[in-house]
Amino acid sequence: TFNDFIDVARWLIETKKLTTPDLLSCEGRSAGGMTVGAAINQAPELFKMAILGVPFVDVVGTMTDASIPLTASEWEEWGNPNERKFFDYMKSYTPMSNVKKGATYPTVFLLGGLYDPRVQYWEPTKFAATLRHTQGPESGPVCLKIDMSAGHFSASDRYKYLRETAFDYAFLLDQVGLVSHADNVDEPTLDVQSSSK
Repeated sequence: TFNDFIDVARWLIETKKLTTPDLLSCEGRSAGGMTVGAAINQAPELFKMAILGVPFVDVVGTMTDASIPLTASEWEEWGNPNERKFFDYMKSYTPMSNVKKGATYPTVFLLGGLYDPRVQYWEPTKFAATLRHTQGPESGPVCLKIDMSAGHFSASDRYKYLRETAFDYAFLLDQVGLVSHADNVDEPTLDVQSSSK
């Protein structure tokens, strides 16, 4: 999965020439956030920005703790890291354990929910700290946003969800340079003439 994700990025950039690393972003939520985390660890040079929503990035740490909801029931699918063979395999790909010291990483935007029972808020928090203290000085910023009222599926209110999505994409567009920050630009005005009938 991780290699496929990276291969598609290379195909878009090198083979098809549809984009460049300065414009390519990626996004994943939950286990998809793990995929994105693994991809930026393996090939950080391919991406300008990565959004990881409620990312499952500390696979070993979470899966060894049977007191965390859903963990023990997932051992059948993922393997039990309390057994050496599964521990070693998970350690080889978990994003938390594979951040490259001194590597230049893309901008990383991590999102979590305080009430998330599946991927607790400390996973994106720990990953943010790990990236900040390990990545190289030319890396993009690492930003963390924890929603103090959300669970695993973000905002349940439709309008809050739309506001959150707009925020995420505004940040993304800014980071890939598609937002103008020109000073002294007059705000557009709407000239409305009313008529009464």
